[in-house]
Amino acid sequence: MSVQIIARDGEPEYAVLPWADYQALLQAAGHQPVVAVKAVVPTAEAQRPGLEQLRVLREAKGLAAESLARSVGISPHYLAMIESGERQPDAAILRSLAWELGLEGWS
Repeated sequence: MSVQIIARDGEPEYAVLPWADYQALLQAAGHQPVVAVKAVVPTAEAQRPGLEQLRVLREAKGLAAESLARSVGISPHYLAMIESGERQPDAAILRSLAWELGLEGWS
C-alpha cells in the first residue's frame, strides 16, 4: 500500500492513498465500496453536479428527509429547500450529504 502523509505544523493531518487501496480498506472495515461520480466544476449559475437528483438519491437509499437532515446536522426544512433548488448548501453540508448518501464528487 502506497500512502502519502500530509503534515501541518509537523503533525500528520491527512493520509492520501490510491483509490483501490481505499476501497479495500472500506471493504475490510465492513463498509460498502464508494461509487465514484464524475466531478464537474459548476459555474456560478449552475447547481452542483447531481444536486438536482438529491431527493431521488435519498429516496433510493430509503432515507426519510428528516433522518438525512438530522444526520447531516441541518433542519428538515433546509434540506427541503436544498432538494427544491431554493438553497445551495455550503461545502461542509455538501460533504456530509455525500458521505451519508455514499457518493463521491460533491466536495
